Amino acid sequence: MFNKFIKGFRKVTQFFSVAAMLIFTGIFNISVFAAPAAPAGGMDFFTSAIDTMKTLVIALGAGLAVWGVINLLEGCGNDNPGAKSQGMKQLMAGAGVALVGIMLIPLLSDLF
Repeated sequence: MFNKFIKGFRKVTQFFSVAAMLIFTGIFNISVFAAPAAPAGGMDFFTSAIDTMKTLVIALGAGLAVWGVINLLEGCGNDNPGAKSQGMKQLMAGAGVALVGIMLIPLLSDLF
C-alpha cells in the first residue's frame, strides 16, 4: 500500500514540477516576447536573448534539482540506496546548472 502511495505521489510531483517550471519560464519570458522591437539598436536583442537564456537555464536547473529531491525522498522512504544516489546526483547537477545560469551566462553580455 505504501509503495502505491509513493508511486502515485512521485507521478503527481513530477507533473507539478514540470508544470511549475513551464509556468515559471512563461511568466518571466512573456515580457521579452511582448516587448516592441528596437528601431535600429542591435544590442537590445542580444541583451534580451541573454536574459531569456539565463532564465531558461536557471529554470532547467531548478526543475532538475526538484526532481532530484523527489528521487532522494523516495529513496529514503523505500530504503533504496540506488534511488538515494540518483536523487543526490540529480540534485547536485541541478544546482550546478542553476549556478551556471546565475554566474556564467550574464558574462556573455560583456562579449557584445
